[in-house]
Amino acid sequence: MADDGSKENSTWPMPKFRFEVDLGTELKGVAFQEVSGMDKDVQIIEYRKSNSPLFSTEKMPGIVKYGNITMKRGVFVNDNSFWDWMAEIKMNTIKRRTVLIKLLDETGKVTMKWQLNNAWPTKISSTDLKSDDSSVAVDTIEIAHEEMIISNG
Repeated sequence: MADDGSKENSTWPMPKFRFEVDLGTELKGVAFQEVSGMDKDVQIIEYRKSNSPLFSTEKMPGIVKYGNITMKRGVFVNDNSFWDWMAEIKMNTIKRRTVLIKLLDETGKVTMKWQLNNAWPTKISSTDLKSDDSSVAVDTIEIAHEEMIISNG
């Protein structure tokens, strides 16, 4: 079938400005200004087989490490959800959550989803305050997690 130039037959990269976050609470679709740090790193294990004729190592995948996710959002009146979640942390005890980060298309349909399993906050930074600045007050939360599952649609 010939390409008629329609959108259905074209593949375009997704814009990154339309997304929502589900923090695993009653707050669904929380609006964030920025989400970053969705990294996955696989440790390299170098091993040389004893019967290998080559004088070099073989590289194998080892332990997987995930980077902490950093999220920024505006400060809202009477909304202390970040701080309340952080206050739940006690020595070696934390209520872990499943956090969903969803990339949306122009119609609001989910096109890509990052699922963070066993997530919990490690750091919160409140906004800076300046008398000569009229920008929005922004809180930042850093979240650790143990697994990231990426799915489409």
